[in-house]
Amino acid sequence: AESKMINKILTNLPYRPCVGIVLFNNDNQVFIARRNDVGRQSWQFPQGGINSGEEPEAAALRELEEETNIKSVRIVDRTAEWLYYDYPPNVSARSFAGNYRGQKQIWFAMRFFGNEDEIDLGGWSAEFDDWKWTSLRSTVTMIIDFKKMFTRKWYADLAIWKKR
Repeated sequence: AESKMINKILTNLPYRPCVGIVLFNNDNQVFIARRNDVGRQSWQFPQGGINSGEEPEAAALRELEEETNIKSVRIVDRTAEWLYYDYPPNVSARSFAGNYRGQKQIWFAMRFFGNEDEIDLGGWSAEFDDWKWTSLRSTVTMIIDFKKMFTRKWYADLAIWKKR
């Protein structure tokens, strides 16, 4: 009964508008960073919320810079539609997630043309504590579990973006 009630509450909540960034380097590897607040192996692409009145493209560039200090990028492409996913109930109960049933995201493919010394995760208070370039294929196994199905939806697009 409790889970039914939680589900009823969740379905009345809005989706949080967010952006995600798949950043390719010159070797067609992608940038991922390790979260310092979830679990030791929680690697993800840079992503974050869209502020009220902010365009998704501006939000993507801002989030990338805030989380990684990366500014030397060119936007290659983006998803045409919002991609939706629901938070699992155990996540919904904590943090700001209690105000949202899940996320709706626009994903951007970007090309990095700077030097790696530009990359700075921001020290002890940062969201991430490590980063690396890796193959696109390897990211499927690293993405946090509850985002896996969602991630597969746009994975095919990434293979196309990689060629640009």
